[in-house]
Amino acid sequence: MFPERLTKGYHSFLDGRFQEERGRYAALGETGQSPSIMVIGCVDSRVSPEVIFDAAPGEILVARNVANLVPPFEEGGGHHGTSAALEFAVRALAVRHIVVLGHAFCGGIKAFASEGTPLTESDFIGKWMSQIAPAAEVLKTPKDDWDEYLHQLEFASVELSLKNLLTFPFVRAAVEKGELLLHGAYFGVASGRLLVRDPRSGTFEPVGA
Repeated sequence: MFPERLTKGYHSFLDGRFQEERGRYAALGETGQSPSIMVIGCVDSRVSPEVIFDAAPGEILVARNVANLVPPFEEGGGHHGTSAALEFAVRALAVRHIVVLGHAFCGGIKAFASEGTPLTESDFIGKWMSQIAPAAEVLKTPKDDWDEYLHQLEFASVELSLKNLLTFPFVRAAVEKGELLLHGAYFGVASGRLLVRDPRSGTFEPVGA
């Protein structure tokens, strides 16, 4: 049976927001989407970019994976969901902004740092999270300061993803032409606080500060 929570939620949406924005949905259906912003976020159920940024339908293109990671560019061999989403966003939709949105209490980051027993023999999470090893290697925060170490690793993973974005030739070309801007951001789950990375200093500061 389809989850009752989703059925109720859908009816609430149909009677509420859909009716209020019916014209917008109709236009999107007829003309297609043209968002100017892409957000690469985490699959964590507490960190929905559409909710955090109060986005209307069609406003932002969202790609989500464990720990909001962007793998480095590579050709062939395997299925590249995040890379395909990037290609679509930059080459087909010509987005003007890409935001890598990290967050507090990230389970993927904690799993990497804990070096615990894999959840399954395939260890998809462990293999995926191994990508942030370069970010962990340059951290100056000692691992025995556990909470602060995780906090800094969450920031460092956003930095690494921003660097990896520039390994994609079509992303780098758009950035160099001034057609695309890359941003790092960080959401505090418990506080609701949004920090944005200053591209000059590399520090994360409260949005609008």
